[in-house]
Amino acid sequence: KRMVEDISALGLRHVGYGIPTDLFGPFVTACVQVVRALADDELAEEAFRWSLGLISRILVRVINEGSTIVMKAINANSGKQLRKAVGCAPRGKRALWMLNVQVGTQSISPFMWAIETGSLESARAIITDLL
Repeated sequence: KRMVEDISALGLRHVGYGIPTDLFGPFVTACVQVVRALADDELAEEAFRWSLGLISRILVRVINEGSTIVMKAINANSGKQLRKAVGCAPRGKRALWMLNVQVGTQSISPFMWAIETGSLESARAIITDLL
């Protein structure tokens, strides 16, 4: 359980990085090929492939669930996109969309992510909207 929570937290950070999920398959394949070239133990290679595949599936799920339109606007650092994204928020959920993204037990603040990554146009749009 703890490992899944840690991997999920990593996945939420990857949402903020804007990592496309279609790159995970080739990444796993490349890592397994490196291990294959360095190790003669087929069981170790299979265990590595299975483990990395499982981690990859968890990350892809978290990224897909956490890739909200608000996070996409922040990744683009676009105040216009952010205003459009929160414009379709249900009544009473607008602030929550800008302040919290939760996947499973892990959460990330889109507002804090915007500040930490230097997406200041998006951060300014969030502050303006909240006030």
